[in-house]
Amino acid sequence: MSLQIYNTESRQKEEFKPIVPGKVGMYVCGVTVYDYCHIGHARVMVVFDTVVRHLRARGYDVKYVRNITDIDDKIINRALENRESIQALTERFIAAMHEDEAALNVLRPDFEPKATEYIDEIKHLVQTLIDKGHAYAADNGDVYFKVKSFDSYGRLSGKKQEDLEAGARVEVNPHKQDPMDFVLWKASKENEPSWDSQWGGGRPGWHIECSAMSTHCIGERLDIHGGGMDLQFPHHENEIAQSECAHGQHYVNTWMHVGFVRIDNEKMSKSLNNFFTIREVLKEYHPEVIRYFLLSSHYRSPVNYSQENLQTAKTNITRLYTALDGVAPGLVAQNTEYEQRFNDAMDDDFNTPLAISVLFELVKEVNKTRDSSLAGLLKALANRLGFLTQDPQVFFKMQAASVNGLDDAAIEALIIERTEARKAKNWARSDEIRDALLEQGVELLDSAQGTSWRRQ
Repeated sequence: MSLQIYNTESRQKEEFKPIVPGKVGMYVCGVTVYDYCHIGHARVMVVFDTVVRHLRARGYDVKYVRNITDIDDKIINRALENRESIQALTERFIAAMHEDEAALNVLRPDFEPKATEYIDEIKHLVQTLIDKGHAYAADNGDVYFKVKSFDSYGRLSGKKQEDLEAGARVEVNPHKQDPMDFVLWKASKENEPSWDSQWGGGRPGWHIECSAMSTHCIGERLDIHGGGMDLQFPHHENEIAQSECAHGQHYVNTWMHVGFVRIDNEKMSKSLNNFFTIREVLKEYHPEVIRYFLLSSHYRSPVNYSQENLQTAKTNITRLYTALDGVAPGLVAQNTEYEQRFNDAMDDDFNTPLAISVLFELVKEVNKTRDSSLAGLLKALANRLGFLTQDPQVFFKMQAASVNGLDDAAIEALIIERTEARKAKNWARSDEIRDALLEQGVELLDSAQGTSWRRQ
């Protein structure tokens, strides 16, 4: 079957037809770097990483661009709170983001533009919008986009202009010609970062950054534009308006939006004290467990973060690794029904739950036959989802950094003590150590070569 992707703009699945045959230009809205990335960021990262992996596996030449917002109100305020420079703050959290990505086996995008590196391109785009009558400079140094100059404003989110206008009047800005207009360039206040411009010292608005960077890195038209569900309005709606008014052509062929992560069926929120950073979750779960959990629901659906669901993910990813334990993956079996069905699932709007179910059917066959070529196929297909990247024995030992405070070194020390007890024929002590480790989720595996172990 051909690749089908659900397009948020048309509200239906469509056959994917790239602008240039065989090539894909994909832009994804990245992180505003003022804090550690949370589990919602992780889902967006993992989903689009999986999309890129599948597109490349299907033969597409993908240019993947994901931006970094390194200037905005939240960043300025956090730097002031911390009494550190904006550059020091953003560099620290960019480095932390890259560490989190690497832990989750998320491949780096081909280009990772920062907003502050594209100020000239942003100013040029703003001036183009002014010249074409779609924007105006206010007397306070701000530049605003004229929403009513773009007739199809609201088409992505399905919002009607009259409803938006009613909401906009709640907070009236005297510098705007119309309450719905949004800022393209913000006049800088005292002690804020500022760049010279024809409208005075200022900095870019959030929405204009992505229009400028996507155009510079990919072009005036994009094959795929993605981000979290929360970005549909106003961010992506405003991107469409800016880009199409500036360039006079359709901006994005396919819009993809990732569903929310909910915490025990509630919206994730710092105010509800149910807000988890990636690194907090990584302290409790192996990265592939987290990745499996994030891909266990279809990307457009919400996914519920709970201990129960993470334990299920842990059990399932362990089943995949157990199938490979003791079977050296050989040459990958070719032209199998498993690969065809896996591809069909992923070609159907990246249906990862269905693709995962195919992996488990393959697991049954590997367990039954111990066929190295099928094991190779299992590993190859799972790698497309970012799974089975380690040796099984390494995975079993790394599933958790510790179990009830028992780290790897402590486990190895107890195994040495048990070995000495067995040599001394102190079977009671040997059994006591084995049972104590088992109670803490550590299984000992005795063989002629010695004792190995794995976490259950």
